[in-house]
This record gives sequence, C-alpha cells and structure tokens, in this order.
Amino acid sequence: MRLYIKYMVSLRCKMMVEEELNKLGIHYAIVELGMVDILETITKEQHEQFKVNLLKSGLELLDDKKSILIEKIKNVITEMIYHSDELPKVNYSDYISEKLGYDYTYLANTFSEVSGITIQHFIINHKIEKVKELLLYDELNLTEISYKLHYSSVAHLSNQFKKVTGLSPSFYKNLKQKRMNNLENM
Repeated sequence: MRLYIKYMVSLRCKMMVEEELNKLGIHYAIVELGMVDILETITKEQHEQFKVNLLKSGLELLDDKKSILIEKIKNVITEMIYHSDELPKVNYSDYISEKLGYDYTYLANTFSEVSGITIQHFIINHKIEKVKELLLYDELNLTEISYKLHYSSVAHLSNQFKKVTGLSPSFYKNLKQKRMNNLENM
C-alpha cells in the first residue's frame, strides 16, 4: 500500500514520518520524499491517527488523485533542484514527464489548475531559492552557479533573480555581509 504525504521535502520530514509510523506499529518498506510504501493493510483507526499526527507536524496525508499528482510533480522538481548534484541535461518538461509517466501537457494543465502557477514558475522560484542558498554559502561564484543550475548565461540568471527577488545577486550577497558585520559590532 502506498501513501502520499504533502509538504514532505527534507530528510527531517522523512525521519519524522518514520517515527510516526513506528509509534503506530505500521511496518513500511520505504519512506521517500512525499511517499511511503506500507507493507500491510492498515486499519481505518491507524490511517486516521497517522493523518492527525502528520498534521501536528505540518504534513498532510493526501487522498485525492489530483493532489497526489501535484505532490509528485513538486517532489520531482524538489529532488531535481535540491537533492541532485547535476540538473538533467534534457528539457525539464521531458524529465518530469518521463519520471512520472504522464504526458507533460496533462501534468502542466493539472498543476496550473490546482496550484495556481505554472510548473515553469514553480521551477524558476525553486532555482532562485537554490541560487540564494549557494550565494550565502559563498563557495561558488555567479558564473559557477549559473553553470551548475543550467542557465544559458550569468546575465540570464541575474535577470531572473532580479525579476523574482527585486534584487541583483551581488546586492543580495552584500546584504549577507552587512548583516554579519552588524552582528559582529553588537
């Protein structure tokens, strides 16, 4: 039996889900981002208690097919941007379609209908969050970041960053340095 969980995006979430399953005595094969494979049929009471316990932690057990599909799309994108060293060399649309086994047009229309934004905007927003993270770590320069995240150029990355955040990447990076200096002077 497979269960789908909304907002499950980190290793900490996975550990929390595993803990809740263990508390309820539910045996599982695997816990992935957004998904759990249960080894046996669970009772209605276990299902409801698991649902309640997840809600207390900010997670949500999904029941309807569209919500499950949207969560799968988000998990593929999250995995692609945050948890893999290399972004796919193919188009994101081809990658997502191949990973989920659905036509991309169907995925895109369903995602937009339920989420209110396009898959492309969702990807852009998450790529910009990744850029922010990499800028704050200060291990890569902007050229290396644009290459790592498959931007066509540093200018393209900078324009997209400014469009989403209202700031240039260099101004954003300088804000971090100013905050650190202010903390040191306290």
